[in-house]
Amino acid sequence: MSNPKPFRFGCQAYKPESAKDWTETARKAETLGYDVLHVADHYFGAGSAMTEASHPEQTVACIPAMMAAAAVTSTIKIGSRVVCCDYHHPMVLMKSLSTIDFLSEGRLEAGFGAGWINSEYEAMGIPMERAGIRIERMTEYVEFAKSFFAGEDLDFSGEHVNVHNTRAVPAAVQKGGVKIMIGGGAPKVLGIAGRLADIVSINFNNSAGKIGAAGVGSGTAAGTADKVQWIRDGAGDRFDDIEIEIAAYFTTVTDQTEKTTAGMAAAFGMKPEAMATHPHTLIGSVDEIVEKLEARRETFGISYVTVGDTAMEDFAPVVAALAGK
Repeated sequence: MSNPKPFRFGCQAYKPESAKDWTETARKAETLGYDVLHVADHYFGAGSAMTEASHPEQTVACIPAMMAAAAVTSTIKIGSRVVCCDYHHPMVLMKSLSTIDFLSEGRLEAGFGAGWINSEYEAMGIPMERAGIRIERMTEYVEFAKSFFAGEDLDFSGEHVNVHNTRAVPAAVQKGGVKIMIGGGAPKVLGIAGRLADIVSINFNNSAGKIGAAGVGSGTAAGTADKVQWIRDGAGDRFDDIEIEIAAYFTTVTDQTEKTTAGMAAAFGMKPEAMATHPHTLIGSVDEIVEKLEARRETFGISYVTVGDTAMEDFAPVVAALAGK
């Protein structure tokens, strides 16, 4: 990249064991220099639905957990990575998110997604419409979010969002507005993200409706290059203004790089060399990971990397080495 964006780092948490544990996680992420603490938006607990999805359990609901984290920190941004639009009424969701920005004095980072886990929809009794409708709904939510965060008089008529005769309060307070993230891994949603988002979160192509080898396989270096191109196609002239984020789901700081990579590759039926260059994978020493991230920024434009809270402390030296550079 001719003018690379500075690195930023997120930490995503799923399963606090107590209120104290959540408080400590938020404060630790801030102390260790992470830029954003993320919460996903899932509701099923242990059971056959979660087993079918091959998804980790998420103990806490997204919105109250975000506010609780904001209340015990002072500088770290609080992110939703990402809210499933289908699970929320648009007016209630935007007022909740804007309230978090208001009460945290401008520390919200708002992420939106179209939903993808078949068994979670079924477990919750929410109809899962075809992908095109879900993406259309998410698009309207994002457009509505921009109006709401700006504190506008609301007169929005769409297929999925209809809000009239009221003003958005509270307006977001942060300068320049709330940064909006859109996450996904397929051409249509990434094209829309390129057109509308400040931050695009590159994910697996999860069209199978669950986590599995097919989704992981879509996240290879070649697959990621395709996804960046879909973002570019949607963005046009604004591509250079977009921040590209990715989750390093498979992060291990170790001096046993080859052995650990081979074991991870075998688990997903991949060749070790494909896993070693997989942009969702960071395996190696601190210096090796720093080198990989710099190379991936140059190749893909990825400057924003999120790791899970279980890797937060081991990964902190990488954050220290690259944050803001």
